[in-house]
Amino acid sequence: MEGNRHVHAHRQDHHHHEGSGFGRRLAHLIRPHGHEAADRIDPAMETSRDGMRTLWLSLLVLAATTVVQAVIVALSGSVALLGDTVHNATDALTAVPLGIAFLLGRRAANRRYTYGYGRAEDLAGMLIVATIAASAALAAWAAVDRLLHPRDVTHLWAVAAAALVGFAGNEWVARQRIRTGRRIGSAALVADGLHARTDGFTSLAVLLGAAGSAAGWKAADPVIGLLITVAILYVLLGAAREVFRRLMDSVDPALVESAENALRSVGGVRGVGQVRMRWIGHALRAEADIVVDAHLTVVQAHELAEAAEHALVHAVPRLIAATVHTDHTPVGARPRVA
Repeated sequence: MEGNRHVHAHRQDHHHHEGSGFGRRLAHLIRPHGHEAADRIDPAMETSRDGMRTLWLSLLVLAATTVVQAVIVALSGSVALLGDTVHNATDALTAVPLGIAFLLGRRAANRRYTYGYGRAEDLAGMLIVATIAASAALAAWAAVDRLLHPRDVTHLWAVAAAALVGFAGNEWVARQRIRTGRRIGSAALVADGLHARTDGFTSLAVLLGAAGSAAGWKAADPVIGLLITVAILYVLLGAAREVFRRLMDSVDPALVESAENALRSVGGVRGVGQVRMRWIGHALRAEADIVVDAHLTVVQAHELAEAAEHALVHAVPRLIAATVHTDHTPVGARPRVA
């Protein structure tokens, strides 16, 4: 881009910008761009705490569900329920890589990882997608094996009760993970919630299979299992799409539109160029180009860029950092009258 350019990085949260204009100017003179962690509560730390809290609760609920089902497996000898129990235990263990990712995300940026360690969540999301794929393969294999080798199931009432427990536990975990993941902007946690939901479908398959067996239809359990495999694959597609988009730096176009509108609303901005955003973990970073009048001094252009950064951070949810580049109108153009 031709012309003088101003670059200013913004790393402060919304509350840090509040207060009188004189106070902000005084703080800026004493410490022009003070972005140390001690100056504010790190939003990445807060969101990772929310994620860790959800993961711990999910782990406890799924562990309790697994124990209940394991007891009934020992009582009934149900192979289908055994598979569901192992599946729930596996789902509980998927909290481990995601928890590690949240902990890594708390680490400060350094000279090697200049954007920090937020991308660890994307790696965890890939592992979760792989786990869902393995779950689909396991469900398909179990259903085909049951078709080829029919087996009787005893204590059907206990198996049905365990299936309901499995569904209720997984659905509760799914709702918590998906809600928290969307609130903090974690695609990996949302994918993990979708995975828990697939396990709930598997539990329902056990329930429906038990009902079919009680009615005398031995093929009920494997047929339902194949249908559930299709449902798992559908959920897998959605989770994989979400993680893939995050890896490819995809953002909601509505966020870009909000950023452009916020920049245009700043007095003195003559035009808005390209706006770029990307997710780093569960936080957004942005770069934007604006056009200002050619007659402005460097100090005035700096203040205008700073005002644009403040507008961006307040207008776009989860945005913690912005870099604004300024270019000027053609030399000799008449300045805009406010």
